Amino acid sequence: MALLALAVPVMIARAGQMTMAVADTLFVGRFSALELAYLGLGAPQGVMLAVLAGLLLGTIVLTAQATGAGKEEQAGLFWRRSLPYALTLGSVMAALCLFAEPFFLLTGQQPDLAAGGAEVMLIYGLGMPGAALFFTTTFFLEGLKRPVPGMVTIVLANILNLFLDWILVFGGLGLPAMGAEGSAWATTIIRWVTAIGLLLYVWRMADRDRYGVRSGGVRPWWPAREQRHLGMAAGASNGLEASAFAALTLFAGLIGPLALGAYTVGLNLIALPFMAALGLASATAVLVGNAYGTGDRRNTQLAGWTGLGVTAALLSVVGLIFAVWPEEIAMAFATEDRLIAVVAPVVAFSAWILVADGGQVVMAQALRGRGDAWVPTVLHFVSYYAVMMPVAYGLGIWAGRGVLGLFEGIFIASMVSVAILSGRFWWLGRKV
Repeated sequence: MALLALAVPVMIARAGQMTMAVADTLFVGRFSALELAYLGLGAPQGVMLAVLAGLLLGTIVLTAQATGAGKEEQAGLFWRRSLPYALTLGSVMAALCLFAEPFFLLTGQQPDLAAGGAEVMLIYGLGMPGAALFFTTTFFLEGLKRPVPGMVTIVLANILNLFLDWILVFGGLGLPAMGAEGSAWATTIIRWVTAIGLLLYVWRMADRDRYGVRSGGVRPWWPAREQRHLGMAAGASNGLEASAFAALTLFAGLIGPLALGAYTVGLNLIALPFMAALGLASATAVLVGNAYGTGDRRNTQLAGWTGLGVTAALLSVVGLIFAVWPEEIAMAFATEDRLIAVVAPVVAFSAWILVADGGQVVMAQALRGRGDAWVPTVLHFVSYYAVMMPVAYGLGIWAGRGVLGLFEGIFIASMVSVAILSGRFWWLGRKV
C-alpha cells in the first residue's frame, strides 16, 4: 500500500508529461504527415530531457535517504544545491540545440527534413533550463513523499497544452498556423510556467523550516560529490537509453518520411505507459532508499520486487488494449490511409514491449535507491547499444522489415535489460 500511495500521484505526473507529447503528436499528425516528421526528428530533445532527469536524480535519492534516517533538515540543502546545477545543465542542453541541423545532415537526413527538425529543436532549447528546474524540484518533493503538487502541476499543464496546441499548431485567436513549430512553442512555454509555479510552492510551503528549505540560501553545487555521483550515473544511463531510441528515429528517417512518422507515433504510444512505469520506478526508488537508509535489508528487497510486480500487472492491461484495437488507435493519430496502414501493425506489436520496458526502468531505479550507481549504467549500455541498435538496424534496414523491424529490436533489448537488472538486484539482496 505504501508503494501505491506514493506511486499513483507520481505515475499520473509522469504519464501527464507524456500525454502532452501524445497530444502534440495528435495535433501535428492531423495537421500534416510532413510536419509530423519534423516533430519526430526533434527526438534528440527527448534524449536531453532524459539526461537532465538522470543528472538530477541525486536529489530524490539523497532526500529519501535523509528523511529515512531521520535527518529531515538536510533535505532542503540537497534541493538548494541542485538549483544552480539544474540551471547550468539546462543551459548546456539549450546550447546543444543550436547544432541540430548540422547533426541531422551528418546522420544522412534529407535536407528539407533536417531544416524542419532543426527549427523545432531550436524552440525546444529555449525551455531546457525550465525543464531542469522543474525536474529537480519535483524530485525533492517526491523524496519527501509529497508527489501531489507535481501531479497537480502536470494536470494543469496538460489543459494549458491543449489550448496552446490548438491556437499554435492550427492557428487561432488571430495567430498563424505553425505546425510542428507551434507545438514546440507550446512545450517551451509550459516548461517555464510549471518550473516557476513549483519553485514558488516549495519556497512557501508551511513546513519549509522542518526541511531546511530556506536555511542557508542557494548553495553551490560543486561540493556535492555524492549527489553528482548518483546523478551522473543515472544521467549516463538515461542518455544511453534515450540516445539509442533517438538513433532508431534516425534509422526510421533513412527508411523514409512515412516510416519516420509511424515511428514517432509508435514511440509515443510506448512512452505513455512507460511514464506510468517511470512513476512506479520513482516511488520504488524512494521506498528502497528509505529502507536502505535504515539498514533494513528485507524491506529493501521487498520494495524492489513489489515495484516490479505492480508494474508488470499494470502494463499487461495496457498491452491488451494495444493488441485488441491497433487500427482504432492508429486512426486517432493519423488521417492518411498510407500512414494508418504502417502504424497499426506497430501498435499491435508494441503490446509485447510494454512489460519488459517498464520492468527494466523499475529495477534500475530500485538499484539506485540502494546506492548502486554505475552498474545499472553499464547494463543499460549492453542492452541498448550492444543489443538494440544493431538488432534494430539489421531487422529494419538490412532485412527490409521497415519500421516494424525497429520495434522488434526494442523488444529484444528490453527483455535483455529487465533480465540482467533483476539479476543484479537479486544478487545484491543476498548480502547481509
